[in-house]
Parts: sequence; C-alpha cells; structure tokens
Amino acid sequence: MALLTIDEPLVPPAKPSLANHPLFRLGFRPFYLLAAAFAAVAVPLWLLRLFGFVPSLSHINLAWHVHEMVFGFAIAVIIGFLYTAVRNWTGLQTPHGKHLAALAGLWLAGRFAMLVLPAAWAAPIDLAFLPAAAWPIYRVLKKSGNRRNMFLVVLLGLLIFANAVFHAANTGLFTASSLAPLQAAILIIVMIETVIAGRVIPGFTANAVPSIKPLTDKRRDQITFVVTAVTALAWIAGAPPILMASLALAAAVSQVLRLAGWKSYRTLAQPLLWILHVSYGWIPMGFAMLGLAALGIVSSSAAFHVLTIGSMAGLIIGMITRTALGHTGRRLTAGRCELLMYLLVQVGVLARLLAALNVASLQQAGLIVAAAAWSSAFLLYLIVYAPYLMAARVDGRQG
Repeated sequence: MALLTIDEPLVPPAKPSLANHPLFRLGFRPFYLLAAAFAAVAVPLWLLRLFGFVPSLSHINLAWHVHEMVFGFAIAVIIGFLYTAVRNWTGLQTPHGKHLAALAGLWLAGRFAMLVLPAAWAAPIDLAFLPAAAWPIYRVLKKSGNRRNMFLVVLLGLLIFANAVFHAANTGLFTASSLAPLQAAILIIVMIETVIAGRVIPGFTANAVPSIKPLTDKRRDQITFVVTAVTALAWIAGAPPILMASLALAAAVSQVLRLAGWKSYRTLAQPLLWILHVSYGWIPMGFAMLGLAALGIVSSSAAFHVLTIGSMAGLIIGMITRTALGHTGRRLTAGRCELLMYLLVQVGVLARLLAALNVASLQQAGLIVAAAAWSSAFLLYLIVYAPYLMAARVDGRQG
C-alpha cells in the first residue's frame, strides 16, 4: 500500500522591494551612487549658467553652486560613510531598507527644490535632510555607549546650523553674505577629514604595506586638530589679516608634520593609498592659501577650491572606491579605472587653482578643464561602481 505523501505548498519568491533590495542594505550604497551622479552633472550645469547658456535657470548662481557642492554632494557621501562606519564601530544597525530609501528620497527632494523652487520654498525641504540623517547616528552611538565618536554628531549639528544660517541669509531673513556660512561648513568638513583621516590613513597604510611603519602621535594629533579648529574659527570670525595669516601658517605646518609621519612617499605603488595621502596633503596647502588670502595676495576662492576639490573631493573619491570595494566583498585593489579617477581629480584641482589665480589669463580655459576632469571622474565612478552598489555582496555576506 503506497504511503500518502503531502507536498509542502510552493511559496513564491518574495517580490523585490525597498526592504530587501541590495541598494538599500547599507548607507554607502544609495548615497555614494546619488552623490557621484549629482557631482557629474552639477558642475557642468553651473558652468553652463555661468557662461550664459541657460539663462532661464536663474536659481543657479554662485550661492547655489557652493551650497550644492557642500550640502548636496559632500553631505551625501559623509552620511553614507558614517552609516557604514557607525555600524562597524557599534555592531548596531544603521538606517536600511525603507528608512534608508526615505532618507535618500529626502536628499533628492532637497536637490530638486534647490534647483527649481523659490528660496523660501526650497529652504525647509533642504533643511529637513541633515537633521533626519544625523538623528539615527546619534541614537546608535548613544545606545552603544560609543562616546568616542559622539563628536561627529556635534560637527553634524554645526553643519545643520551653518545650513540654517545660509537659508536665512538666502531668503532675506537678515542681511548677511550667504557665502560666509558655506565657507564655515567647508571648514567644518575639513575638521571631520582631519579626524577621520588620522584614524584610517595610517592604519590602511600599515595594513597594505607591512614594511611601512607610519608614525602617529596622539598629542601631535590633538595639537593639529586644535590649531586647525582655531584657524577655522578665526576665518569665520573675520580675524585681523596678520593674526589670520599667522594662524593659517601654524595650521599648515602642523598638518604637514602630521602627514610627514605617515610616510606618504612609500605609497606610490598603491593607488588606493596614495590618493588618500595626496588628498590629505591639499589640506595644509589650502590653509597656507587661506593665510595668503587674508593678506590679499590670492583670492579666497583659490584657497577654498584647494580645500574642496583637492582635499574633500580627493578624499571622497579615494574613500568611495575603497569602501565600496570592501563592503561589496571585492578585493581592495585599484585598477586602471580607479587610477584614472584619481588622476582626473588631481587634474581638476590644479586646473581650478590656475583658473582662480588667473595664470596666463587662462581663467575660462581652466574652469572648463577643471569641470571636465571633475565630471569625468565621477561619471567613470558611476559606470564602474553602479553595478557593484546595486547588487548583493559577491561573498554572500550582509551589507
């Protein structure tokens, strides 16, 4: 007599959704993708408006350009990096799934609002993102008792305040330059770079090249941070030229001495390493130029473009390639595409510096070369890394 068998009913596979799509499993995925796409189009759009090719887009002005590079592009990368890093530091889950998708949507809404809406309408939409994105970081750090990294929440709070001041000035709530809070925000980001780079660059260097023993010193790091912070405050406060120049020189020297201990010259065979070292090296260069700007020798635009393209974008392209490779389960090896991205960013900062200094009256040519190099670097990132970011890890692990 045959035994009666009952088969389990077939369960149809779950339909793809925001809750399980690989793009929203960890913060670096959507925000690196969005930041790169935005970077690739925003700078050419600004140049087209600057040269008068799209006069109808009246919202695209200098304030828009600086704001969107800081609170659009850079903030997206910072949040994506911190969501990923904080999960590693604490072992607790940072926004993912629908929560992460909603935050990415809010960031997109801010970019759309800043592009097409009147300033008063765009302000609340743009202002909503950073507090909403920073709050989960605070909650996870507090829940885990990770006080060591709580300073990052403080710096994010300062960025929120700087953005609020920008919008207040931009909407005419009070009479002030809308560029001043944006410069303050750039300097706050430099402080974040100073701390994070000091933690990761020596470690990455020692791990990749065991024969290298980077020299780190806690006291020197603290002095560098304090001198750099005081210099930033002096610039924001409008310190007298001689005082500002002296502080900027001190900050530049302290940053150079710190970098010298990391033995950057030993990393030339490792593009994933040298891009971080070279990009960090633009920080002391930027502060030296801030000192010259205070004395009226160069423009402040030259100094801030060194800090934003050289250090900020350089460190960003270095980290969004490195962390994307590592957190998608791939080898930490830079190929030809990564090398080209890194070189393009360096071409961009040099061309933009020459344009700011108007060397040989080639300002317009310098702007075009800088924009082309910048956009090409991030477009190449999109072509290579979008498939990585939108697919599950190749090693089958979460993240």
